[in-house]
Amino acid sequence: MNKTNQTNGRRNFLLKSAAVTAGIAGLPFVSISAENESILSDSDLHIIGPKPGFTHQVGTLYSMMNWMRETLLNSLKGLTVEELDYQVDEQSNSIGAMLYHLASTERYYQLNTFDNMKWGTWDHSIKDKWDVGMNLGEAARDKIKGNDLQDYLDLLSEVRQATIDEFKKRDDGWLFTRDMDWPWGPTNNYCKWFHVCEHESNHNGQIKWIKKRLKGR
Repeated sequence: MNKTNQTNGRRNFLLKSAAVTAGIAGLPFVSISAENESILSDSDLHIIGPKPGFTHQVGTLYSMMNWMRETLLNSLKGLTVEELDYQVDEQSNSIGAMLYHLASTERYYQLNTFDNMKWGTWDHSIKDKWDVGMNLGEAARDKIKGNDLQDYLDLLSEVRQATIDEFKKRDDGWLFTRDMDWPWGPTNNYCKWFHVCEHESNHNGQIKWIKKRLKGR
């Protein structure tokens, strides 16, 4: 297989993974630089609190996630395919793999909190599309590469738009709904989605660390 076909195959793997999922399969790909730009760069980005279109606490949570996403996007500007695929060592994850991991994590929390599915009970067709990103490791190092930055931005944007659409349907009572059978102990939907936000912050720190070690930077 020549280099062009390898790159196209890897890109197709990523894009197909994004498109065929329960709940978001019918959504069009939305570019960060297009339709979602107003969401991510609104004039009150740095105001944490209630937002129009959401209940009080759901809007506050959304504002935190929105701020964190903008911070992540600022870390990604200008990265090339080679830089997105760069690994510090044979055990590390690339920036591209971590971006796919963030999308996978959010997708699974959607299934758990919006569809009331116990963690890991979703169909194998969903696992086939998202587990490689969720679990990272050797499989991700082998499969998640050769994609340009816009591929990852589209993936993150599509998953996030599904979250926003669902948030608009929920009230504060849903946000405080408790799950008494969770691995880290009794929790609620608020904590789960705050974890999605701080998880992004964690990987943003790793991305910045890798960027400082990129060859030629």
